[in-house]
Amino acid sequence: MRGVETRIQSIRHRVFREVARMAYHTEWEVDKHIDELPYKIIPGEVGSFRNDVFLERAIVGQRLRLAMGLPYHSAAVHAPVSENIAAADRPETYYTPPLINVIKFACNGCAEKRVLVTEGCRGCLAHPCVEVCPKNAIHLDRYNGRSHIDPETCIQCGRCAEVCAYHAIIVQERPCAAACGMDAIHTDENGKADIDYDKCVSCGMCLVNCPFGAIADKSQIFQVIRAIQSGERVYAAVAPAFVGQFGPKVTPGKLRAAMKALGFADVFEVAIGADLCATQEAEDFLENVPEKLPFMGTSCCPAWSVMAKKLFPEYAGCISMALTPMTLTARLIKRHHPNAKVVFIGPCAAKKLEAMRKDVRSEVDFVLTFEEMSGIFDARDLDLEALPEDPDGVNDASADGRNFAVSGGVAAAVVDVIHTLHPGTEVKVTAAEGLRECRKMMGDAAAGKYPGHLLEGMACPGGCVAGAGTMQPIRKSQAQVRLYAKQAKHIVSCETEHIKELDKLVD
Repeated sequence: MRGVETRIQSIRHRVFREVARMAYHTEWEVDKHIDELPYKIIPGEVGSFRNDVFLERAIVGQRLRLAMGLPYHSAAVHAPVSENIAAADRPETYYTPPLINVIKFACNGCAEKRVLVTEGCRGCLAHPCVEVCPKNAIHLDRYNGRSHIDPETCIQCGRCAEVCAYHAIIVQERPCAAACGMDAIHTDENGKADIDYDKCVSCGMCLVNCPFGAIADKSQIFQVIRAIQSGERVYAAVAPAFVGQFGPKVTPGKLRAAMKALGFADVFEVAIGADLCATQEAEDFLENVPEKLPFMGTSCCPAWSVMAKKLFPEYAGCISMALTPMTLTARLIKRHHPNAKVVFIGPCAAKKLEAMRKDVRSEVDFVLTFEEMSGIFDARDLDLEALPEDPDGVNDASADGRNFAVSGGVAAAVVDVIHTLHPGTEVKVTAAEGLRECRKMMGDAAAGKYPGHLLEGMACPGGCVAGAGTMQPIRKSQAQVRLYAKQAKHIVSCETEHIKELDKLVD
């Protein structure tokens, strides 16, 4: 749950901080130091979170490996954390699939789905649960009148839970599986969660919804820091969802000052790329819908676009081929700074794989989440709120470009461009957030229910501000993004200074 500092968030933050500290201390022997870190992060002889301190350290060890961008040891609980550690210190190190990993010995082996009668059952006279059960799976205790469910007969339809006046019957689902809109999580032969990577689109919703912290993704914290240390000109491209992520008093100018203090050459808002994307998608829509395509889906959310193309291959061409804000911003940076390295810093786990796509040259060298970036700030003891404002802290992005971070914002930006360039043009919009709703929307579109529509898909419920790498409450983040958007000099995406460069970036 974003905005709540649980034990899981605490452990993740410590891991990211220690990996960053290790990267900064070039005099440390990485192989030896990383093997000592589980003892530093989990000190003492008694477990803090589980009943076995050695298990806790083994789990932290796997988290450290993933945070270094290294493969997870699938079965080796006692394998050294440092195994093949040299691979993390190569400039070309990139994410190697799988990105999202289940740490098996951290998984609690939750049941996939079950219906339970709790002690809240009052043994009422009506017993509607018995009446509605289609399989006669519920019987009564003749002494106290309470309901009991036969798990062998129950089909987990949940009708009994719906009619119970006391809400004494609950339907339990494995949290990671319930959060997965692709139905990519199942149970392995040992009862542990397992990811079907043919279905997974790396949205990261399983990661943020596992209450045991058994799911983690890979990071490039170490590689980014070492690139800066090596003298590379490293530029930060910060996603529109950044507003408020590092604290309510951390303004864009303070964040820019903090990034420069870390050694970044400069900082760009990816909202400028969102403006370019909205303009390109508007042109695509006007050119193709409905004459060539029955509808068009937005392109900026990689998990949504991959899902749409994977599950509805016959309609893959209906997803806009416009370059994403991340890619357009990176290309813009490298157009003006040819030797630059670009780090995309944002809310999204799926962007880590988008940067690796070979079919589209992304120009993105590294991807970090806001949560990972927070660990870097902590490693350098940076008090962001105390930093002076960087006077050049505002990019020429539009209000619509900055609102890409919230659900509905992408489609609104595209429509505003169309209305600006072609007044009076009617554009019908349908939007969905969360992959289950996106799948339903795409299925309805394929069935002909949305002729001529612009479809906006957001894999994370609430939009990018709800991505797996965010730290703040979703509604609070939405409000802060909208407030910041109102400060923009331009409203519509096609009014900004960078639009004149669009043709040169999409070649």
